[in-house]
Amino acid sequence: MKSRLVYWLVYSGMWLFSALPFSVLYLFSDFNYFWMYRVGRYRRKVVRRNLKNSFPEKSDAERLRIERKFFRYLSDYMLEDLKLLHMSEEDLYRRMTYKNTEQYLELTEKYGGIIVMIPHYANYEWLIGMGAVMKPEDVPAQVYKPLRDKYLDELFKKIRSRFGGYNIPKHSTAREIIKLKRAGKKMVVGLITDQWPSGDEKHWTVFLGQETAFLNGAERIAKMMSFPVFYCELTKSRRGYCEAEFKLMTETPKETAEGEITEMFANRLEQTIQREPAYWLWSHKRWKATRAEEEGEAKK
Repeated sequence: MKSRLVYWLVYSGMWLFSALPFSVLYLFSDFNYFWMYRVGRYRRKVVRRNLKNSFPEKSDAERLRIERKFFRYLSDYMLEDLKLLHMSEEDLYRRMTYKNTEQYLELTEKYGGIIVMIPHYANYEWLIGMGAVMKPEDVPAQVYKPLRDKYLDELFKKIRSRFGGYNIPKHSTAREIIKLKRAGKKMVVGLITDQWPSGDEKHWTVFLGQETAFLNGAERIAKMMSFPVFYCELTKSRRGYCEAEFKLMTETPKETAEGEITEMFANRLEQTIQREPAYWLWSHKRWKATRAEEEGEAKK
């Protein structure tokens, strides 16, 4: 009962805060950046290590500029995500625009669904509005990892379903997609694909000059369902505005080699990051182990 009360108090406070106009929220973001970066030094060591290992060719000054720009972006991202509690559909669709939707819709209709591989980049949480470019009867589904705290998990599910999104728990992905298919639903399944994979199902490659493991769940689902696969190219055009372009990687996933689709995603993401490094989540502990370390643990 106490946890439930705390949840509603926190939710009410966040909802009221999210009602503030963007101009005021960005003033809070500037203040938050100062405390997070200058005072609290939130994960500065993690960010610096990741940037140094990813861009050894850049000077210390160049990496420092990326670091500072990243923390400003991170502070904005936190409040822009919170703003989803109160944003209208019109405001969200004005701030998150979509490109190449014709092919996106055509292949959804032709195959009954598509897979969209999404990176932790720019305003990726705002993609919950992608149902705006779909037919009303089709399903915009998003795969997510449930949080341990059931009330916090409930809050994020509430945010992510505000604009018609269908939340699929990571451990139930195949079952839920098959259920939708049997119900005659056409769907777009969005999967965040660049976090550290905690299970055994992973694909190893060289990414940003480092041996890196990627989740291969999107590839496995695409092959199981014969769904075409798109890469979501995100571009932060200016503060509070983002573009999403859906770029086809393969229309016939079953004809690709094992790991090929995940490899294509890694290559596309590296190009995105090289174009504008500051808008990827460098604060993630992305490189937790090498392939040799993982294989060594498996043999024990």
